[in-house]
Amino acid sequence: MPKLPGISHATAIRVFTKLGFHVAHEGKHTVMSNGRVRLTIPRHHSINAFTMASIARDAGLTPDQFRELM
Repeated sequence: MPKLPGISHATAIRVFTKLGFHVAHEGKHTVMSNGRVRLTIPRHHSINAFTMASIARDAGLTPDQFRELM
């Protein structure tokens, strides 16, 4: 799997909002849900590329699809 770049928390939220996810809870991590899938996004300055790839895979996206939505 190609690596995703380390991106900001806000960018990840914006991408998943485009896909129909909404913020369910915020704290040290942001939990987003679309009714079927829950994603946990860390609120770090830059999210690690491997962590971001795993979150995108949980949402049903390939790294290329995620890059297109950024």
